[in-house]
Amino acid sequence: MDWGITWRAALSQAIVVAVLGAATGLAFSHEFFESWGWAIGPLAWLAATLVTIAIWSLPAWPTLFGAIVAGLVSLVGVATGLHWTGSVIALVLFALWCGWQGRRPGLRLAT
Repeated sequence: MDWGITWRAALSQAIVVAVLGAATGLAFSHEFFESWGWAIGPLAWLAATLVTIAIWSLPAWPTLFGAIVAGLVSLVGVATGLHWTGSVIALVLFALWCGWQGRRPGLRLAT
């Protein structure tokens, strides 16, 4: 486990998700999210993942796979009405996945 990658991935993912959430929250009405939140949330999560991949030079496909799995786990929170709890769980799982990848030979964290 590479804890440096874990913390950096968590921080960058959280910042990008928060910025995208704030920007879309300001740009669109509550009704829009009730109709299209099912699409906007996952797209924002994947966009944040692409930024995290680019910033830290993580391997694209394995990192995207980890983000998708973490996002699917967060659906439990959405289904139970605890959207932000699900988001935090997804963030933790995603960061741990990234850190776990860091143990692979040849993977170097961009600095």
